[in-house]
Amino acid sequence: MISNFGNLLLFISIILSLSIIYLSNKNLKLNGNQITKNIFQLSLIQSTIVIICFFTLIAAFIVSDFSLITVYQNSHSMKPIFYKITGTWGNHEGSLMLWVIILTIFSFLFLIYNKNHPKKFRLLTLIIQNILIIGFLFFILLNSNPFSPLSPIPKEGLGLNPILQDPALAIHPPLLYIGFVGSSIYFSAAIASLISNYSEKNFASSIKNWILISWSFQTLGILVGSIWAYYELGWGGFWFWDPVENASLLPWFAMTALFHSIIVFEKRNLFYFWVIILCLMTFILSVTGTFLVRSGILNSVHTFASDPTRGIYILSFLSLMIFGSVFLLFKKYKTENYNLNQNSKETFVLVNNWFMMFYLVTVLLGTIYPIFTDALSQNKISVGPPFYNAIIFPVVVIFLIFMAIGPNASWIKNKFDNIKLYFLILLGAILINLMIILFFKNFSILSNFIIISALFLILSSLKDFVISKKKNNLDLARIIAHASFGFLVLFIGLNHIFSVEKDYNMKIGEIKKFDNYSIEFKNLELKDFTNYQAVVGEFEILKEKDRNILKPEIRIYSNPKTLTYEASIKTSFIKDYYLTMSNIDRSDYYNIKFQEKPLMIWIWFSVIMIVIGGLLRFFKNAKNS
Repeated sequence: MISNFGNLLLFISIILSLSIIYLSNKNLKLNGNQITKNIFQLSLIQSTIVIICFFTLIAAFIVSDFSLITVYQNSHSMKPIFYKITGTWGNHEGSLMLWVIILTIFSFLFLIYNKNHPKKFRLLTLIIQNILIIGFLFFILLNSNPFSPLSPIPKEGLGLNPILQDPALAIHPPLLYIGFVGSSIYFSAAIASLISNYSEKNFASSIKNWILISWSFQTLGILVGSIWAYYELGWGGFWFWDPVENASLLPWFAMTALFHSIIVFEKRNLFYFWVIILCLMTFILSVTGTFLVRSGILNSVHTFASDPTRGIYILSFLSLMIFGSVFLLFKKYKTENYNLNQNSKETFVLVNNWFMMFYLVTVLLGTIYPIFTDALSQNKISVGPPFYNAIIFPVVVIFLIFMAIGPNASWIKNKFDNIKLYFLILLGAILINLMIILFFKNFSILSNFIIISALFLILSSLKDFVISKKKNNLDLARIIAHASFGFLVLFIGLNHIFSVEKDYNMKIGEIKKFDNYSIEFKNLELKDFTNYQAVVGEFEILKEKDRNILKPEIRIYSNPKTLTYEASIKTSFIKDYYLTMSNIDRSDYYNIKFQEKPLMIWIWFSVIMIVIGGLLRFFKNAKNS
């Protein structure tokens, strides 16, 4: 029953998309700049149908309806109801439903909030968007149908991967998908712009808020995923350059470059085709990330659903988008003569874009290189943190300097003020770094260069705040975002220098001492929880007069039968104590991994402030539009 109902809703959604495309094409031929009401109505009905379809799937998970393969494979009756609900999008099929919801809602909202733009541009955007919707709906029906029936109906499900049973994973995918799928609207708008020759400055105003929304949610999604990986996966880091992490980062680089470029296009009517390329690139990279993750061609600690047949469909869909976009771009492309002055703001934005593209290409190559080596030589390799750190971090030093001085350049003019003041700021950054070295007696050439450049950006942003407030032209959104990025890099640098890590094999009653630390294995206890058992260790961490009790866990899940290792983390404003425990076969000993991670909470807070800067810009744009 529920299978038939869900499939019916999916077919209705396809029919509605086809109807919207037909009516939009028909409306294009009518005189005037008004879009007929029935297009708005159909778009609203379509969004409603897709939402109902998704809530139908949620209901199936809540009542443990194992007549659906998706529910059987990703849930069980004893699972807490919260994780039954979040498990709806914690699997491949459910996550694609979430994709379609965002596609349809963004289509409708684009019609509502972009009324001041030409009818042809808006309708073409809607047509392209619905072609994408149809593509994903067919993908769902053919390869990833959440309403596929199962017969005979089993009494119990297989359960959800235990590491996905976490509150952070409840919000991480929706946030990330709004970023991923949100980029579809300016992908569609870019194609519509090319077809309709809508290349005026107003084109920028039609997409800039959509860029900011998707960028903000993408950043939040990456943050929540990073926090989850930090406390759940047990390795104690906030970024591992894992292929799935990289897949989320690639469109973020393109989005960041795009937003800065759109400012130049709106102000100076420059970079039009570069803006178009970035619009296309962002969504294509989002779909590329989906292909890499879902196809099974990459190994990742984050990969929970992979299927080569799904990968073939996504690759085909991706290829059509790429070739279609490139063909149209080359057909419409005209040479643009920028004539930029060396020290103008436009030049600095262009340099910013070069840096973003450098980071993007580096991460992309590091992610796909193992694929080609495996295909050509059958040698499985992985590209890890040393590769990315060695290439990216030295460039970050230069990037931060350009990021600090760029906002103070003038539009058009080859003019740059306050050079002496920047030398003083640089001197201040160097002095602060020297104080850090002398106080903590720790030194790393690259890390200290990064710290100096981060301090330079922070102090420059503070200077901008003071001066612009006096001149009554305060750009608070930009200052908060830039300063917060400086703080982010600063805290990452300090975290890298001053982190402590020790590995021991210990049994109950044993004490390990190093430097001014003492770790005592005090106790071990077996506890029962709702859907798992846990072996809970008790450890006393002493550092001079600082005493903390940490309780890492080894969790035993029955549905599915899985062991997970849960870190115990003691967080303060200064540092985190991080402890994991894993069992050693047929032994009284347990492997203990202890870490002291300075300033972790400030790394998370810095990213939140970056997002706040983006949202402030969004609300300012919305108010002025």
